Formats: sequence, C-alpha cells, structure tokens
Amino acid sequence: MAARAYWKGYLKLSLVSCSISVNPATSSSERVSFRQINKETGNRLRQQMVDEVTREPVESENKGRGYEVDKGVFIQVEDDEIEALQVESTHTVEIDSFVPAAQIDKRFYDSPYYVFPNDDVGQEAFAVIREAMKGRGVVALGRIVLNKRERVVALEPFGKGLLGTTLHYAYEVRDAADYFDDIKDVKVSGEMLKLAQHIMESKSGEFDPQAFKDHYEIALVEMLKQKQAGFKPPKTKEKPSAPNVVNLMDALRQSIAAGRRTPAAEKVSAKAEKPAKKSKKQVAGQREMLLPIEGKKTKEVKKPAAKPATGRQRKAG
Repeated sequence: MAARAYWKGYLKLSLVSCSISVNPATSSSERVSFRQINKETGNRLRQQMVDEVTREPVESENKGRGYEVDKGVFIQVEDDEIEALQVESTHTVEIDSFVPAAQIDKRFYDSPYYVFPNDDVGQEAFAVIREAMKGRGVVALGRIVLNKRERVVALEPFGKGLLGTTLHYAYEVRDAADYFDDIKDVKVSGEMLKLAQHIMESKSGEFDPQAFKDHYEIALVEMLKQKQAGFKPPKTKEKPSAPNVVNLMDALRQSIAAGRRTPAAEKVSAKAEKPAKKSKKQVAGQREMLLPIEGKKTKEVKKPAAKPATGRQRKAG
C-alpha cells in the first residue's frame, strides 16, 4: 500500500486536468539517528522554546511566526493569513511550458517526487499527459506549493507515473565565478591528457546505485553493536598520511599500471568480503545484545521502463 500522500491536488494542462498525489521519492528515515540525552542520567532531553528577552519558557499555543523588519521588531503573521493568500499552485500544478530537458542547469535541481493519479477518474487524462511527453526529450514546468513555499517543478515520464523535481529559483543559485575565478589557466600536455583518458576508459561502467556502500553508516552500526556488547571502541583514529609529492606524469603511469592488476585484485577482494566462519565464543564481560541495530536497510531500487535516447540523464546522488 502506498504511503499517505504528501500533497494532493490537480495536474492541469490547458483544459485537461486530473487528480494527483505527490510523494517524496527519497527518504533518510532508515539512517542511524541520534537523540540528545543527559550524559549524567542517560535520559532523553526535550527542547523548550524560551523568550529571548524574558527568558521564560513559551507554551506551544503561544508560538507564532514573525518577519523581522528591524532589530528586535517583528511583523507577526498568522497561519490562516498565509493560507488565505490562495495561490493557485496550492492545490493545482498547472503546466506552464515544455522545455528541452538538456537545457536545465543541474544546479537548479532540488528534490525528486513521485507524481501519480489518486483516483480512477483521472487515469486517462494522466496517461495522455505522460505519453505526450515520452520520446520528446522535454520536461513540463509547473508550480506547486510545498511547505508554504511556491516551487517550480519539472515533470517528466517515469515508468507508469511522472517524476517531479523541484527547482531552485535563480536567486538561490550561487554564482560559480565566486569560486572558479581564481583557478589558473593550465595548459595540459597531450601525453598527460591521453594517459588520463586511458585511466577513465579503464574505469568506465554503468551507473548502479546498488553498488554504492555507505561505509560511514556501516562503521557506525558496527561501533554501536560493540558498545551495546560492552566493548569500548577506540575514540581516535590515525589520520591518513599526506600523499607523497610525485611527478604528475609518473603518477598517471603508475595509475595505469595499477589498473592492469585490477582483475586479480578484485578476485582477492571478493574472497575477503565473504564472511569467515568464527566460533561464537562468549567474551568475558560481554553483555547479550539487547536491541537489533540494523542501520540503513538496502532496498532494491526498481528501474522504470527504458527511456528513449533523447531523454535526459538523471542527476546522480
């Protein structure tokens, strides 16, 4: 059963409309997360809102919003006043235009959402909008209100549904010149370039999200298991030594030489990854594991139906 809809409303293309639901396409809820606790008692801490001037605690019913117009001077805004703005995109995603997907700068992409019809009546209209975009290499641009903010959303066919990705506004994207202008113009020799390209070709492959492992999460779960079992994990770790300063051409050649040994190294690595059978010997002072600590579960990501070559590639990450 699908999760409860994050947003419900209508998708509209000119006079064609259908009822839709919008749900986030990603989630971080399965990561290991921590709570703030009192180190002396081990009890969980609760945050409390305090008046900045009187230092008195503020009850939840007295919490509100304010826009600061001067130092310490706020315009108080009520929730119903915000709701009363009645922006059309609060309940309707109206498609304003269709643009080539390749023209959208990757910096503007924000968060992905699944868009799907939420009743049988709108199935046909939804399918018409989806199928009309297939194979054309375009995305539909519309507007949607999420978390009390209007966002531009780019819609594209994705399997049986649509993938909607919110976009940043131009004023939210920083100017690259602020970071890149100080980079010197370096002339790369043809030989170095060929060596680097050779290394790239030797490492080329297909994007597979299942191949990426969250090594930090794995180490974090292992550390928690050790602490739960009564062991004291080390609090410090040796910092990796700085790489030796070598000749760039030599480094490229050594990289290629190391790449030739990759197949054998992979076989050794594969054997090393197989869990060794160890006897379950109880360690003195080791407590029984009280709670399962699993961390993030690896879920298989279902791939949508193959897209025509003209469609844009999704942003990795």
